[in-house]
Amino acid sequence: MSDVGGEAPREASVDVIQRELTAFARRARAAAARVHPELPLVSYTLLAHIEDQRGCRATDLAAHYLLDKSTVSRQLAGLEKLGLVERRPAPDDHRVQGLHPTEAGLAVLATAQANRRAAYQERLKDWSGEDLARFAEYLLRYNAAGSAGLPDPS
Repeated sequence: MSDVGGEAPREASVDVIQRELTAFARRARAAAARVHPELPLVSYTLLAHIEDQRGCRATDLAAHYLLDKSTVSRQLAGLEKLGLVERRPAPDDHRVQGLHPTEAGLAVLATAQANRRAAYQERLKDWSGEDLARFAEYLLRYNAAGSAGLPDPS
């Protein structure tokens, strides 16, 4: 990699990683916009989490993503308006409202999953199995570190 080297190869590598992860995040936002033009990346992410958890509460979403409750509330209102999320009484406590994807929400997620998978398959088609396994291992290792080393948002 020609961008990495010289006196401070570690710092140069970190700079390249930061730049490339930023480009990756931009592509992810653009891809989310193509899945559903009225659905911002944050809303799409919340919808996917709700489906993955088989339902959850708004406070669970705020805690999981370290978001303000008002931010989550606005995003959920948009998802409800689009008919992608519905509130149902929780089975164990009818005073609590659980969030669940609607059939339309599940369809949006299924389409997005298929599109993402096809895009990744295309981007990675020339990579060897060994390269893919190593990349997957690195991503798992990176994400396992969580938010370590990042500034506290408060």
